[in-house]
Formats: sequence, structure tokens, C-alpha cells
Amino acid sequence: MRRSDATESRKKDTRKKIELGGLIAKAGLRYEKRALLLGLLIDAADRLRGNEAERERLMAIGVKAFGHESK
Repeated sequence: MRRSDATESRKKDTRKKIELGGLIAKAGLRYEKRALLLGLLIDAADRLRGNEAERERLMAIGVKAFGHESK
């Protein structure tokens, strides 16, 4: 049973990573260097901390890109 739990956990982790990669592609950043992508994400995380207006602004952009409300 323990092996099954570990396998299921790995599958869920893999699926989440695939979804995150899909977001990079959807944003048009598929061919950018990894260091640039990481820099963008770190910068965004810094800007979001304690800044609800920025969070809402970026959320609106994402919702529009998806064409519907996202999670």
C-alpha cells in the first residue's frame, strides 16, 4: 500500500508540473531561457507580497487569457 501511495503522489506531482509548463506555453514564453523564466516568477512573487491591487490586476489578466474564471 505504501508503494501505491508514493506512486499516486508522484503522479499528482507530475501532473501539476505539466500544468505549470502549459501555463508557460500559454503565456507565449515557451522558448525563453529557464533563467529568464525563473527571474520573471521571482520578481512577480516579490511584487505580489502584500500587494492585493497587483494580485487582482494580474488575476484579471489571467482570467481574460483563459476566457473564464480560473481557480
